[in-house]
Amino acid sequence: MKKLLLAMSAVVLFSGAAQAERYVMVTHGEGKDPFWPVVQKGGEDAARAVGADFEYIFTPSGDMSDMAKSIAAAAATQPDGMVVSLPDPDALGQAIKDAVGAGIPVITMNSGLESSKDVGALMHVGQPEFLAGQAAGSRAKAEGATSALCFIQEAYNTALNDRCNGYAESVPTKLADSSNDPATIPTRAAAALQANPDIDAVLSVGPHVCVGVQQAIDELGMSVHHSCFDLSPPVMDMINAGKVQYTIDQQQRLQGYMPVIALHLYNTGAGLLPGANIPSGPGFVDKSNASSVAALAGVDR
Repeated sequence: MKKLLLAMSAVVLFSGAAQAERYVMVTHGEGKDPFWPVVQKGGEDAARAVGADFEYIFTPSGDMSDMAKSIAAAAATQPDGMVVSLPDPDALGQAIKDAVGAGIPVITMNSGLESSKDVGALMHVGQPEFLAGQAAGSRAKAEGATSALCFIQEAYNTALNDRCNGYAESVPTKLADSSNDPATIPTRAAAALQANPDIDAVLSVGPHVCVGVQQAIDELGMSVHHSCFDLSPPVMDMINAGKVQYTIDQQQRLQGYMPVIALHLYNTGAGLLPGANIPSGPGFVDKSNASSVAALAGVDR
């Protein structure tokens, strides 16, 4: 009888050990932006570090109603926690509130800082986007910019609009829709640049946008102050070549990594949680430090 009880205890312990935590990350990336694979890698690395299972879901259509459905579907599987980007609080807020109402701890990341608490999230990990835009604009003005175009790839995304609006506090700025498709960005950018010959500065709010816009600038033979957001190997090359003055680094690997770690601590440490949101940026990468981070661009930065 004693041997039987010991054997049963061993089975129970083994079964318990086999039940790993499971975390799901849902983002608005459409699969075209080199930013998001680094976020995904951060989440995968964090899950591996704590022995959890991890699933990454993105929204190929770019449609916010589709993303809301993905959040609801993920919540229905009852994961131990969810990490969700929040580019459109009006479209996504109810799906997140429903997940929280079902007892699933949620941490928002990347976009939606101002609405994170309202939708019931535990905290937010990401860059204060308006502040980042202000920093970019202040430096552009100091470097001679007087009139700008801000190329934005997702008109619905409050974070991207905040970048442009923050920049505009220092440099008068018009918005220009670049699209999110690398194949069409150069053509759209060229049309906007030709329609606004008075501008002397450009802000591109994504790394693939930065590449496409710079292609248009080169083809038109223009000379403008060009600054960008986020890192990729081509962006690093353009900075080192003197074509792009700087890019804003929001350390997206942290945006993928830290929420999973925080959820793990919350679930296993009797509600352990940082006392505030975690700002992952902004930081400047320019010609003075581009070489030191170039190897990490598109991998861990």
